[in-house]
Amino acid sequence: MNDIEKRNEIPSTSALSKLGITAVGYSAAGIFLFILNIISRFRGLGFIAGGIVLVLGIMSIASKDPADKKAGLLMTAAGALTFLSKTGIPVVAAISGTLLSIGAIGLLGLGIWNGIKFFIGLKRRS
Repeated sequence: MNDIEKRNEIPSTSALSKLGITAVGYSAAGIFLFILNIISRFRGLGFIAGGIVLVLGIMSIASKDPADKKAGLLMTAAGALTFLSKTGIPVVAAISGTLLSIGAIGLLGLGIWNGIKFFIGLKRRS
């Protein structure tokens, strides 16, 4: 249980800032996946965008920071799904597009949830 979830205590500044940054990060990642899903509908752009995101994800996995590795894994999966959606196999394209949409909705939901917790903690501090 973190500082924000405790009912009677005022959250610390560091807990609030971490929660705010997490909310923004999840929301940005969700928006990015929605954009990537839209771009993947265009054949040439889908290959290029999927390849770029895939390479950036693999580079992030090689980082020493655990947070970078998590983001890199997500980027690698998104890039691979975008790239696979352009294979021409209808089942693969449908599944990859659906997974990208589910991931985007999930990340946006996490961002909104963390944003709500951030504002509740901010309200307790005032």
